[in-house]
Amino acid sequence: MNNPVSSRSATARLIDGKAIAREVKAEVRTIVDRMVAQGRRPPGLAVVMVGDNPASAVYVRNKRLACTECGIHSVAIDMPQSTSEVELLVRIDALNTDESIDGILVQLPLPEHIRQTEVVERIDPRKDVDGFHPYNIGRLAERNPLIRPCTPYGVVRMLDHIGVSVKGRHCVIVGASNIVGRPMSLELLLVGATTTVTHRFTTDLEHRVRDAEILVAAAGKPGLIKGEWIRPGAVVVDVGINRLDSGKLCGDVEFAEAVKRAAWISPVPGGVGPMTVAMLMQNTLEAALRR
Repeated sequence: MNNPVSSRSATARLIDGKAIAREVKAEVRTIVDRMVAQGRRPPGLAVVMVGDNPASAVYVRNKRLACTECGIHSVAIDMPQSTSEVELLVRIDALNTDESIDGILVQLPLPEHIRQTEVVERIDPRKDVDGFHPYNIGRLAERNPLIRPCTPYGVVRMLDHIGVSVKGRHCVIVGASNIVGRPMSLELLLVGATTTVTHRFTTDLEHRVRDAEILVAAAGKPGLIKGEWIRPGAVVVDVGINRLDSGKLCGDVEFAEAVKRAAWISPVPGGVGPMTVAMLMQNTLEAALRR
């Protein structure tokens, strides 16, 4: 394994999330085909969307397409914006007991009148393929993971793919959300990193970023991290996906400058996004095999 901090090169190497995601999905497809050849049913994933949020619709479509690529049986459950919390919980209860369904994904965000915590905690932890249930987060914290949150799981897979060992390295995470930042810190601790999590109350963010051998940006704020802050030779994983007024997608890191200093950097788009979907497929397969 390589030390991520190396002498500065002219341009960082790109971490191709699309290519790594294709590998993950191909591995899943191979195992699913073997299951079917043995007379077993393919894994089943129920994707639930409430309302008609345009961004959510794109994400859901990508997840359903990935199911087709991987040979996973996808069940589409589209519920209107007016769906009550009770109606959604009843639907989740039915999916929890459905023997043909191995994974349940409720697309976030939910309409304001539905409490996200209630919904996440209603999903059977064994079918929680997003990895958001407190039971699964707790298992990760105890260093005995069951189902792992897709995006942090994908980041670890990316680092492993490019041959970067994080053991003993200083990893800095910018952002402390329940979906990425917090579980990302647990994933990195699991593989032996020394981890710092920064958030909106952190003072002197620049100093923290400059000290990072491996940086994971997950704040959801375009250009928050200046390229000149990047430590020469660092590995930069940009989880942020932000749409500018021009319609262009960008990350949390000033890419044009960061690419001049980093050894490796993930682009936006084409970096972490495809990995999140690929790891959802991996989680669905693992859930099916456990059941």
